[in-house]
Amino acid sequence: MLLLNENADYRTKLDPIDAETLSLAAALEVERFLNHREGHKETPLVALPGLARELGVASIHIKDEGHRLGLGSFKALGGSYAVIRLVLEEAAREFGRDVDISELHTPEVRAVARKLTVACATDGNHGRSVAQGAQLVGANCAIFVHSGVSAERIAAIARFGAKIISVDGNYDGSVAEASRVAAAEGWQTVSDTSWPGYERIPGFVMQGYTALLREVVRQIPQPPTHVFVQSGVGGIAAAVAGYFTLLYGDDRPILTVVDPSRAACLVESARAGKAVKIQHGEPTVMAMLECYEPSLVAWRILSRCADAFMTVDEDDAIGAMRRLADPEAGDPAIVSGESGGVGLAALIKVSAEQDLRSKLKLGKDSRVLLINTEGATDPALYEKLVGASPENVAARSNTQMAGARG
Repeated sequence: MLLLNENADYRTKLDPIDAETLSLAAALEVERFLNHREGHKETPLVALPGLARELGVASIHIKDEGHRLGLGSFKALGGSYAVIRLVLEEAAREFGRDVDISELHTPEVRAVARKLTVACATDGNHGRSVAQGAQLVGANCAIFVHSGVSAERIAAIARFGAKIISVDGNYDGSVAEASRVAAAEGWQTVSDTSWPGYERIPGFVMQGYTALLREVVRQIPQPPTHVFVQSGVGGIAAAVAGYFTLLYGDDRPILTVVDPSRAACLVESARAGKAVKIQHGEPTVMAMLECYEPSLVAWRILSRCADAFMTVDEDDAIGAMRRLADPEAGDPAIVSGESGGVGLAALIKVSAEQDLRSKLKLGKDSRVLLINTEGATDPALYEKLVGASPENVAARSNTQMAGARG
């Protein structure tokens, strides 16, 4: 299913607060924060010329966030950044002056952090980022996980010292419970989704994602003409849409937002012309995207800046994982989790149908940007779905890259 954006506010200007959140100045500040993070380095932008020839486009580049800050996901840029911002703000209130990122590890700032507890709900990756940020600054952390979060992902969160709180039901239920308990306990909710009256911190989370877009702009040979990006509650898609709109103006790439067909909250919002909550149905293998209500901030941006909304099925997502693990001759292998290759799944689906190609103006001169939003954050499930361990796929990729350099 593919819907072109027909919302009344399509291609109108961003709200001033959203333009400020995703501005070049804000993105530069995010990068400055990252330069104070141990282990920070740019993630690779990988060219896939063999796949581009097969799909009938000029080029395909995929930003591989499976290498981000040891967490294997773009989420490492959002939750931990928001936690750091909140600690510095609290320190500034206590000290009565501005507190810079360079002071983060001073005894005075760490004393402030020890009095804070941050909390969030997660499908896995956002919770790891918030927990990592809390450990980094010395704050307390509580992460709410619903029954669909795998034991492997829960263990990965707990390794950062977070308190794990189990919640029956799905992601949306865990978001509500995390907010309720945090309010009762005086904790600070650090969510990647927003609702009425709660937008500022999710804005920080989205702002953190602009770092990967700054990197893309530096790395890519020419600006993309098309972007296919997976959605979830919409945060990463809105960051891409808003940042590229501000950067490129009317020349921005055509952006398609991609939902799992079993959790298509943004597609249904586009159909309704407003943010809507959909019914929980059968779980999707695209676990990091299994969300049934969009973030209000994200929808406000996407209703203006996204060009199309579409769904992919379970087999499409698994097929994209396998294609990236065992690529066309000459292309490097990429380790991509169940949700990571969804943008590619959408591109493959559109490329195969002339009607869809025409709707999105996808042709032989098109330059496509994709984002591998996660690596194998659940290695056992990855091996079950792909038929090879992530270590073997990564080793194959390293061999290919070494051969290309030689």
